[in-house]
Amino acid sequence: MSRPTLAVWKFASCDGCQLTILDCEDELLEIAAALDIRMFLEAGPSELLDHYDISLVEGSITTAHDAERIVDVRNRSGLLVTIGACATAGGVQALRNTADVAEYCTTVYARPDWIETLATSTPIAEHVKVDHELRGCPVSKRELVDTITALLAGRRLPITSHSVCVECTAAGNHCLLVADGTACLGPVTHAGCGALCPGLQRGCFGCFGPSEAANLDALHAAWTAAGISDDALHRALRTFNVAAPEFRDAAARLTSSST
Repeated sequence: MSRPTLAVWKFASCDGCQLTILDCEDELLEIAAALDIRMFLEAGPSELLDHYDISLVEGSITTAHDAERIVDVRNRSGLLVTIGACATAGGVQALRNTADVAEYCTTVYARPDWIETLATSTPIAEHVKVDHELRGCPVSKRELVDTITALLAGRRLPITSHSVCVECTAAGNHCLLVADGTACLGPVTHAGCGALCPGLQRGCFGCFGPSEAANLDALHAAWTAAGISDDALHRALRTFNVAAPEFRDAAARLTSSST
């Protein structure tokens, strides 16, 4: 039986999620043996086929060219899986969405007239049908391997809906927000990282985006009770997943309440 063909595509991103694939080390050897990897520029293969059984897509859409290219990728793909915060929520580059992009270009580039860009950075799902999403900045190595394994075995893809707080509890961590007054986005952040930062006594930074039914108003109240300023919460929400609707809207409410 022939092996499923795989493509890994890059859009606007830092390549961190592609590097996570390469960082799978021992698992990568087994994955490479089970899959026919035909397109993965980060690793070498660059064979353009009419059809790939599985496409992994990293990065957001920030140019008109990429808005066209993702449609072509979708047409060539059986299953399309987005990986990482850029592909699933627009990434940190979505800070442009509420800013003056022309002013940014003038400030950053010596020849802004050479720059062709959209005024927004948007996730892949705003442009084409996405079959599965893996969040994170970068994506979780464990979730990535579990997803590829499920695809190969024909099983239902793994879905996580709980928050980082559940992972903290499972790891036996004490609550940094309640016990120490540490700024932490864990109560409203999608699980998947294994509570990495809280396990190192650092508050969650929200790398995996908003969890299911994230209650940002309750988080605001908890941060206020801990003596953490609204400005600190506003800045915390405007990082890796700034354009995720729950984080975006909560940041907007904080902005309007301060004016």
